[in-house]
Amino acid sequence: MRNHTKGKDVRKVAHTPYGYRIENGRAVIDEEKAEKVRSLYRGYLSGLSLSVAAKTAGIDAYHGTAGRMLRNERYLGDGYYPAIIDKETYEKAEAERVKRAKKLGRIFEPKKEDKPTISKKFTIGQVIQKYTNPFTQAEYVYSLIESEGQ
Repeated sequence: MRNHTKGKDVRKVAHTPYGYRIENGRAVIDEEKAEKVRSLYRGYLSGLSLSVAAKTAGIDAYHGTAGRMLRNERYLGDGYYPAIIDKETYEKAEAERVKRAKKLGRIFEPKKEDKPTISKKFTIGQVIQKYTNPFTQAEYVYSLIESEGQ
């Protein structure tokens, strides 16, 4: 989100990701914390669980928070945030996360259901009977409708 004030481009940052700090309106790498982020990735890729990798890296984070850190694309760098990790490391960590989630049965892929074929061609038999009750007449007429195949 940008706020243009007196010709200056000032970004409003609701939350600065771990490993960065804001200086003069720009995101810069907090090298001490950035090294902990890199250590989180290394630990996770070496086989540690998310929470143990975070603890080993010196980051006080639960499993879910550490997982969100691993999936934070800002660490790759964008127009505002400089890169803390390289794309190869990010992709390896994501592949490992998906592999582990599948192994634990935590990835739910929707089952492909056969969609019923709806016939759009119908025939109706000859209307012979007439009823005074409109509901009975409708029921009778609907009973004469037949589908022409699937």
